[in-house]
Amino acid sequence: MAGKRGNIRPKRRPVRKTGGYASRGKRPASEEGAAGKPAVSVIIPVMNEKRRLARVIREAFRIRPRTEVIAVVNGSTDGSLDIARNSGARVIVFDRPLGHDVGRSVGAMEAQGRVLLFIDADMVIPAAQLRTFVEAVERGVDVALNDYSGPTDRATVHSVVLAKHALNGLLGRKDLRGASMTAVPHAISRKALETVGAAALAVPPLAHAMAVHGKLSVERVKHVNVGRLNPLRIRRERTNSLEPLIVGDHLEAIDWLMRNTDGRGGCGEDDRKRWMVR
Repeated sequence: MAGKRGNIRPKRRPVRKTGGYASRGKRPASEEGAAGKPAVSVIIPVMNEKRRLARVIREAFRIRPRTEVIAVVNGSTDGSLDIARNSGARVIVFDRPLGHDVGRSVGAMEAQGRVLLFIDADMVIPAAQLRTFVEAVERGVDVALNDYSGPTDRATVHSVVLAKHALNGLLGRKDLRGASMTAVPHAISRKALETVGAAALAVPPLAHAMAVHGKLSVERVKHVNVGRLNPLRIRRERTNSLEPLIVGDHLEAIDWLMRNTDGRGGCGEDDRKRWMVR
């Protein structure tokens, strides 16, 4: 998942060649339903995550009786591919890294569930907590967000945290605080997927802006402190920071908002008379 974002529509070729496509592990019997389609699709980008992957997939299958787990294994060389297959996931394989968040788009394109849940392969979150996001969508929420705004009680607030708060303010959703589709876990409805498009999911703040601007139901659902769940990732990002990439994602979202409103994001000018000084 690390690295620069790649092309989200790579060619489908045989596995273990350049760019590869899918295979399926053995599906648990509970996944098969009379309707033939899963109720929930859990999408997990995977790049060298063998330490926790089996447990992550196991919790994902426990969310609902009819759940498909889609593991987008990209650029993995540590045995993650075999773990994903042996754990029963539906596996989509690329022999090179796709770049940050592109796995979300790839998985969403293939998902069949009415609810799509996005998680990461390096954080084991109990099924009971993940189920809350799915249930919110089943009740009518289109985008069920992790109620995680990041630490704001510091003298210097991280620029990504500031960017998330700023974007929600520009979208007229200060109530969301710093919650956004940037953070996992979060779930979306089939309607939300069709509204924003799978391609936008590769840039989570862009998808977030499109969902809010599109008048979808976007709500904070449950707090999951992903920082505490994976301190190793936090330490890793201090030396290989994704900060510029994610801030750039928010700028892209703001640019989209301006181009799809009036150039001011829908914020008026009151009675300012610019013409008098031109």
